[in-house]
Amino acid sequence: LAVGLGPGSFTGLRIGIATARGLSASTGLPARGVCTLDAVAAGIGEGGAEGQRLAVLDGYRGEVFAALYPDRGERIWEPFVCRPEQLAERVGELETPPSVAGSGAVRFRDELTRDGVQIADDADPVHRVAARHLCALAAAAAGEAPEPLDPIYLRPPDAERWRERDSVPRAE
Repeated sequence: LAVGLGPGSFTGLRIGIATARGLSASTGLPARGVCTLDAVAAGIGEGGAEGQRLAVLDGYRGEVFAALYPDRGERIWEPFVCRPEQLAERVGELETPPSVAGSGAVRFRDELTRDGVQIADDADPVHRVAARHLCALAAAAAGEAPEPLDPIYLRPPDAERWRERDSVPRAE
């Protein structure tokens, strides 16, 4: 079983991971977690792109989740959250522009296409998190000891922000 660990929506991650844990417990099949950005990056490489790959997911709240990958091998930038303008600055510092894909690349195309960055058409399947990429990455790790199915949260859930906001005394 393969499950996306995020980054993504708090509730969506918890539901997906709980389902994978339940299926694993009831069937005896091992469950493997995969970073969602890794799956997007796998799709970029599958399309024949050469060089570095930048997976960008829409993080909502005017932010993106992103990670940078080499042509082959381990991540260059671990998953992080930032505003699209900040990501564009960081990408502008690279020697060569990476191939970029994901829902965040589609939503924030204008901010990210500076400095020669190329983004596929909005309808291109490279922007989707594909189950086959999650499964392939999970299968590739099958010989390794399983890791806990812990979600990748890059920021606190909205409920914590609302609690903090509502706990501030209001002027009367």
